[in-house]
Amino acid sequence: MSAPVSTVEDAIQAALATVDDPEIRRPITELGMVRSATVGASGVVRVELLLTVAGCPLKDKLRTDITAAVAAVPGVTGVEIDFGVMTPEQRQSLQSQLRGGGATEEPVIPFAQPGSRTRVYAVASGKGGVGKSSVTVNLAAALAARGLSVGVVDADIYGHSVPRMLGTEDRPTRVEDMIMPPQSHGVKVISIGMFTSGNAAVVWRGPMLHRALQQFLADVYWGDLDVLLLDLPPGTGDVAISLAQLLPNSEILIVTTPQTAAAEVAERAGAIALQTHQRVVGVIENMSWLELPDGSRMEIFGAGGGEAVAESLSRTIGAQVPLLGQIPLDTRVREAGDAGNPIVLAEPESPAAQALGTIADRLALRRESLLGKPLGLKPAGR
Repeated sequence: MSAPVSTVEDAIQAALATVDDPEIRRPITELGMVRSATVGASGVVRVELLLTVAGCPLKDKLRTDITAAVAAVPGVTGVEIDFGVMTPEQRQSLQSQLRGGGATEEPVIPFAQPGSRTRVYAVASGKGGVGKSSVTVNLAAALAARGLSVGVVDADIYGHSVPRMLGTEDRPTRVEDMIMPPQSHGVKVISIGMFTSGNAAVVWRGPMLHRALQQFLADVYWGDLDVLLLDLPPGTGDVAISLAQLLPNSEILIVTTPQTAAAEVAERAGAIALQTHQRVVGVIENMSWLELPDGSRMEIFGAGGGEAVAESLSRTIGAQVPLLGQIPLDTRVREAGDAGNPIVLAEPESPAAQALGTIADRLALRRESLLGKPLGLKPAGR
């Protein structure tokens, strides 16, 4: 049981402790953002708040949340908020606090550490046009709707599309050399599109792609994620190789369509796991069929591609690779993506949303490996 609040000042501090920074998602009191909170003779509370950066994009939300929390304290007649900005020293202290220690010259990737409990799924395909990004976004939204903490890295540097599909035009906020990712539908997301002007093309070669992916993983403050999804570019190029180097514990999800040509190329994308020693967690067949008004199915792209890829990869890798699900072709998936509201949220009862939800359930409930993780056991004393 918590100790009783003895004074109005204590009650105000307790109220401020209920307000989370919208980007970091931790109490503003814990982050050192509250410089002071004083009560005037007339009951008006004056709060001095330090923003992490000048021109904070979520300043208005902080004002609203603080005003609502403090105004609810008995005896408070009004709330005035003065915004300031943290000094470089204060920002460095905050950065160190969030990273759990002193800053290093080369920030570590938290998901690559032995104690990480984040499940990392790299969503890959052999060729473009199979709906890989749509699958990634909908799985992320579905997992977040199930109460998991989820992040998405738009690793398709040349063909980035995740921000639009998640309905966000927000830009990341920088705190020293740390990046706060925008959130949409409960999903944290980072994309190169958030750093370019308009619809500018990104013209980079291998080393730049590697460095961008490294920064997305190490410099972004993700917090404690349950699941991290990476939307990879099609094929087996530089980004896929860099991912295997930076996140050797990541697992691969293969997306294909039923047609033979797409399935054959998808097998190559999955077979890279033999060289990178990653696990292929399963195959997802997208655009499997079109449901007609009379209840029948039209297999526009043929049939059996997903099952063929799963069976072929199982033989090649020497381990069971399941077909996780088949997603029917539905124009509403495209419409929801264009509107920035994934179909699993916009129309959860639709057949496509149901199929995506079933796949999300399988990924969320998959048992976590204990390989290489300490169990905290000690030998009994004699």
